[in-house]
Amino acid sequence: MQTDSSQDPPQGRKKREQHLSKNGKWRSFPRVPNLLQYVSSGIYFGKVKISGKKIRLSLETDVWSVAVGKLPDFLNTNRLKGSKTQAPKFQDAAERFRKELNNDSSIKLRSKEYRVLCLEKIEGTWAGLAEKHLNEITTQECSNWAAGLSNEIASHYFNNTIGTLRMVIDCGLRMHKENGGNLFENPARGLKRVKVTQKHLQLPEPSQFKELLDNIRKKSGGWGIRVAEMVEFLAYSGTRINSEAIWVNWDDVDRQRNEIIIRGHPETGTKNSEIRRIPILPNMEDLLKRLKPNAEAACVGRILKVKQCSAALNRACDDLGIKRLAQHDLRHLFATRCIEAGVDIPTVARWMGHKDGGALAMKTYGHLRNEHSQAMAAKVKF
Repeated sequence: MQTDSSQDPPQGRKKREQHLSKNGKWRSFPRVPNLLQYVSSGIYFGKVKISGKKIRLSLETDVWSVAVGKLPDFLNTNRLKGSKTQAPKFQDAAERFRKELNNDSSIKLRSKEYRVLCLEKIEGTWAGLAEKHLNEITTQECSNWAAGLSNEIASHYFNNTIGTLRMVIDCGLRMHKENGGNLFENPARGLKRVKVTQKHLQLPEPSQFKELLDNIRKKSGGWGIRVAEMVEFLAYSGTRINSEAIWVNWDDVDRQRNEIIIRGHPETGTKNSEIRRIPILPNMEDLLKRLKPNAEAACVGRILKVKQCSAALNRACDDLGIKRLAQHDLRHLFATRCIEAGVDIPTVARWMGHKDGGALAMKTYGHLRNEHSQAMAAKVKF
């Protein structure tokens, strides 16, 4: 059997510290305190102490990685044997999670809605999970479910969904502890996040964007003009639609400083909870004049009269034979046009409400700066 850790390379032995028992029969591992290895056979065992009684059972493997993977389920199963209280069902933990989430004033409404969306995805993709007691959920089941889910949804969504699973089970574990139950390992603790792939941006050229607006105005029904106004506002401001753009009022237009104040949702504010100002670009100036021809006239209330434009965007893109644009892509269009015009990335990031000094914008739009740099370099002559 090629499993005795004494046969590991020196680097592996150093990483996996081990001690021999006095009789030389058992090998223990300080960094994995509940794991033992029977020296003569190489078989790994799990050990746990319940009500003063030591339990040691075979994990039926002589492979280190397999044994470490089996250990959490061994601990969960055997610790529950000594518990006077049954672990709660997943549906009970989920109900408690929803209540705690709703009562947490430090979390924005949009973030709460997103967590609930992730929880609904878990419940909708894992058959029978609701009725399972938490100690009955194994690490292998979590891994199998996650493997299937990773092929169905986007990487960001996947990472947040497995994170939500951990949070719900942790919530259930707190319930179990409050009721006098023995603690056990969260079976979802070892789920791995997937690498988030960078979205390839395919944005319309200026001439295509003009055609897009004309199409929306003429072919989107009675509200076509209003929908086109929203598309323009999003593209010329770089604002987030739900938490920012639809809440901008005429009182937020500061004519003295030629800026628009972005306050966000009346109760939850902007995404980063900070009020910011963005300059009124020439195209935005034209839009505002169309919306308010008489600059001296009193206007109150929201600037935009509709709350979404996704359906009209999809239809217009299909009509024109260009790649579909999501509402959020108009924010990317704003950043792209600004950078192409020579605005530095930290300034664009500030206009968009990023708090990282431009790190995210650089990651997303850095190639545009490089292209601009090369175009400028081509003009240099000696």
